[in-house]
Amino acid sequence: MDILHSGELYLPNNDDIMEEQFKCLERLYDFNQTRPLEQEKRQKMLKEMFAEIGENCYIEPPFHANWGGKHCHFGNNIYANFNLTMVDDTHIYVGDNTMFGPNVTVATAGHPIMPQLREQGYQYNFPVHIGKNCWIGAGALIIPGVTIGNNTVIGAGSVVTKDIPSNVVAVGNPCRVMREISDHDKEFYFKDRKISDNIKASIK
Repeated sequence: MDILHSGELYLPNNDDIMEEQFKCLERLYDFNQTRPLEQEKRQKMLKEMFAEIGENCYIEPPFHANWGGKHCHFGNNIYANFNLTMVDDTHIYVGDNTMFGPNVTVATAGHPIMPQLREQGYQYNFPVHIGKNCWIGAGALIIPGVTIGNNTVIGAGSVVTKDIPSNVVAVGNPCRVMREISDHDKEFYFKDRKISDNIKASIK
């Protein structure tokens, strides 16, 4: 399946590709049918489904992925709210302690602009890299080939079309850096709401 990860145009309805993909989708279906109290079962299934997944990761069903997580590489302590969609036709890398709001889409697959090529069903894939300790807000869309740096916040509903650096808040369509994370954020967690001294003392 090297063609999936080459960045070259290919036809995804190839028999060998489809056979392998359906196996992954069958396991994904089973994951999405698990009950809320079956946490151990979910953890075991995720370790079988994903290319890599660290400790203490939680993905709230339903989870959607073109290859059922086969090309997803998750670090430790990752949280994903419901309807996370990973278009994982090639690799998606997510660092430790990153959080996904509901209805986030991370896409690695694209289709050529030329109509005649789309008519034939051609596709290409480019990997996505998301750093450590990021917060990807509800409804955000991350397109193929994008890299997001460590500690960055992507605002709800943003469409991330270009790389975003570390330690910033970025929002919009297309997503742009609004500001750097600053000393102000050490004092206030939401608008005029101050972080309590007890909580500040617990920060390493």
